[in-house]
Amino acid sequence: MRKIILIIFAVFYKYFLRNIVFLFDSEKVHDFFINLGEKIGKSYFLKRLLKSMLVKNSNSLKQSIIGINFRNPIGLAAGFDYNASLTQILPNIGFGFGTVGTITNKSYEGNPKPRLGRLVKSKSLLVNKGFKNEGIKVITEKLKQLNFQIPVGLSIGKTNSQNDIMTQEDAVEDIISAFKTAEKSKLNISYYELNVSCPNLIGNIEFYEPQKLDELLKAVFSLNIKKPLFIKMPISKTNEEIIKMMNVIVKYPVSGVIIGNLQKDRNNKALVKEEVEKFSKGNFSGKPTEEKSNELIKLVYESFGDRLIIIGCGGVFSANDAYKKIKLGASLVQLITGLIFEGPQLVSQINLELPKLLKKDGFTNISQAVGKSSI
Repeated sequence: MRKIILIIFAVFYKYFLRNIVFLFDSEKVHDFFINLGEKIGKSYFLKRLLKSMLVKNSNSLKQSIIGINFRNPIGLAAGFDYNASLTQILPNIGFGFGTVGTITNKSYEGNPKPRLGRLVKSKSLLVNKGFKNEGIKVITEKLKQLNFQIPVGLSIGKTNSQNDIMTQEDAVEDIISAFKTAEKSKLNISYYELNVSCPNLIGNIEFYEPQKLDELLKAVFSLNIKKPLFIKMPISKTNEEIIKMMNVIVKYPVSGVIIGNLQKDRNNKALVKEEVEKFSKGNFSGKPTEEKSNELIKLVYESFGDRLIIIGCGGVFSANDAYKKIKLGASLVQLITGLIFEGPQLVSQINLELPKLLKKDGFTNISQAVGKSSI
């Protein structure tokens, strides 16, 4: 019965509702659905109704990772709920975890428009928000008032400002200030993400070079943070550069890495040229990120899988997409763009199909499948 309900949701969204909402400005539609999700998240009745229709938990998808219990491996990636509006609705549409942010020390209204755009043929979104958010003080006050049914993480990055942050040292100090505020708030979150890979920021400050990354991580861990920390990785760097970054990361008590972020290569074969030419600035999510994301998941798992947890992110539009990342080495999977193209029922569809894929391969739990394609 639940499978039929999910199919009805999917057909209604893809062949009716999506055709309507795609007629309107991407950012306005995003804001509308964020507000709608926040309102539904405050309604006990609507949340229960959604959960009864969409969510079916399976023991085969449950995992305990670094002391955190996950009902299933599918999470909301940073970059969607950047003002902590959706934490109360996520479990009722099937998410096993979700990340708020990316949040910065100071608020930022976002890069000049357009900040979002759709590339329908490419199955991608143009993203140029540049860490748009209300700032760490506002977000921590909001999060302090909430309880969470699933693990919720907080993504922290550098304030997107060229005037206030002129040097590498300024950037490190800015990030540390955000972490200090979060730590003082004693939030009931489960983990942090440190986003060092957003390609839409102003200026030339970055943390890809091993020495710069080392300086940042040294400062972060000097705070004696107790919660697990994940590093959001780029996919725009070569395999050799990623390995150099990883060699720095494993020097510190980092719990894992998220692979990865947006596609910068406008000539990527998954991008339709005519769609790309509509946008002069910004980078791309969805299917254009998938191939490199999967390549790096495999690379990092084979070299560091015994020391770090990998969260796979990029181009997840189906259970098969998620399962491929898991078999390459990801213990958990995050998505955003798939929701926009396939509909909000996608997460529940993935969680309904994953146990069948596990059974087909002779596994009884999702953890048994992690890295099996990389051996």
